[in-house]
Amino acid sequence: MFVNRNVKWLNESVKNSFLTIKNKIISRYKIENEEMYETKSTNINVLLNRVKLDQKKESRKKLIFTAATSLGVLLFGVLIF
Repeated sequence: MFVNRNVKWLNESVKNSFLTIKNKIISRYKIENEEMYETKSTNINVLLNRVKLDQKKESRKKLIFTAATSLGVLLFGVLIF
């Protein structure tokens, strides 16, 4: 009975709400063309500096590990003998 009535304002509001919900759902999965074709650039100097810093960190870690191991062996040797 309610469906057969021709209520224009209700029909338009339901259609509009359905379209906005549908657009929100579709926009989650839609990829924008700008993002798809955007080129990325990297600065080589930044990458090289990062590699140098990583090498310095690794060498420091190795040096500290070697010093700690040597100190541990030395203390162990002094306590035993």
